[in-house]
Amino acid sequence: MKDHLIIFDTTLRDGEQSPGASMTKEEKVRIAKQLEKLRVDVIEAGFPAASQGDFESVQAVASVVKESIVCGLARAVENDIVRAGEAIKPANAGRIHTFIATSPIHMEKKLRMSPDQVVERAVWAVKRARDFTDDVEFSPEDAGRSELDFLCRVIEAAIDAGATTINIPDTVGYNVPNQFGSLFKALIERIPNSDKAIFSAHCHNDLGLAAANSLAAVRNGARQVECTLNGLGERAGNAALEEVVMAIKTRQDIFEVDTRINTQEILATSRLVSNITGFAVQPNKAIVGANAFAHESGIHQDGVLKHRETYEIMRAEDVGWSTNKMVMGKHSGRNAFKTRLEDLGVSFETEQELNDAFMRFKELADRKHEIYDEDLQSLVTDNNNQRVENDSYRLISLKVSMETGELSKAEVVLWVQGEELSAESTGAGVVDAVFKAIEFLVKSGTCLELYSVSNVTNGTDSLGETTVRLEKGGRIVNGMGSDTDIVLASAKAYVNALNKIVGERVKDHPQASV
Repeated sequence: MKDHLIIFDTTLRDGEQSPGASMTKEEKVRIAKQLEKLRVDVIEAGFPAASQGDFESVQAVASVVKESIVCGLARAVENDIVRAGEAIKPANAGRIHTFIATSPIHMEKKLRMSPDQVVERAVWAVKRARDFTDDVEFSPEDAGRSELDFLCRVIEAAIDAGATTINIPDTVGYNVPNQFGSLFKALIERIPNSDKAIFSAHCHNDLGLAAANSLAAVRNGARQVECTLNGLGERAGNAALEEVVMAIKTRQDIFEVDTRINTQEILATSRLVSNITGFAVQPNKAIVGANAFAHESGIHQDGVLKHRETYEIMRAEDVGWSTNKMVMGKHSGRNAFKTRLEDLGVSFETEQELNDAFMRFKELADRKHEIYDEDLQSLVTDNNNQRVENDSYRLISLKVSMETGELSKAEVVLWVQGEELSAESTGAGVVDAVFKAIEFLVKSGTCLELYSVSNVTNGTDSLGETTVRLEKGGRIVNGMGSDTDIVLASAKAYVNALNKIVGERVKDHPQASV
């Protein structure tokens, strides 16, 4: 019998720390439902003490998820632990993940605490978390740069205090596989009560080694891996769930573990996360990139045609590439539309939401002959289709014109805080003119950091998805828009980003000092 490797997904918490990747409560619930369908063991839903919005999001996820454990992150302080305990209360199975830094540089420069004080605080935090749940995870932050003797001391104390999972984070992505694997081996061998807890790996990708370090940890006794979809996360990101899971599945000859992940849901989950966060997946990304199973070389194509395993070590079908494909069109009915979206992990709270989405589907079907799963996901993810009562801006209409050798022109009508306003502008292109017209009306003072365009499916009638990244006062947001007309999609994305930067609530960072 293979050991079970626990997959701990932190897309909703660590993934959300990517600048501009913040998610609404409703978006977190949608992703959580899909993660449950993917069959992840633990969903770290957020950092409840960060803000009221984060607290409500974790609570909402805890209320709807039935099969996976729902986890809330907490620093080793009273308020954090209490908020986490309250947030996970509705869950069928809840966990509190508490942490404190243990590396010399963090203890001295950030915490300004002595090693003895850190051990004392760690023990207190674990015991306090046990007041809310028996499932408590403890992380010595920056373990990858901590001194081994001290690491053994604080972990032994945490397990004695009641921690059932010990997570070893390579917080700054500093470790290399051989070193990180040896660390796990040493900890498990040297700590007297190590058999009373599950050891976990949490790796960042600053050197591009997050997945490799995680797998090295597994080879040396780790039985939980913390990861995110698409490798989303702070700085260079986290270990990618799809890479870790498929490495384990593909190389069962060397791994003594297996996961319970439904791998055929990997692609759908990846796309949902990408659509909601606005972080596109690069074409050559392992497992979920558009080119992951594409062969252009004639030699490769010939080999694959003769025998797939000559150049493919995995089946594309196993991660969802050829599953969940149903072409819909203007003759498709409301029930077929609803059923297909449910298959894709999308549900509606009210009949009105379903009716509105179905109307948008019909409008799209009039413009686009065949509608694929990717179109449907983009259709319901487009935030501009989901009116929020406190939105400051809404796009009402748009008119553009261009002529070779002349400046492009745009006329924009915008709903601005309860008033309908219009503006005209010229620009180097139609998108430039549209953005300038919108800025003339809202005077946001933001800086455009990124503008990107991608097609959802093939063909010139494909839905186009645009991503706009705005920065203001150090705050970064991503806006997304989709439409068969890329100029309209661009305007939607810009307005979506503006609403986020106006309405975004300030949150504490989970790695702030205690």
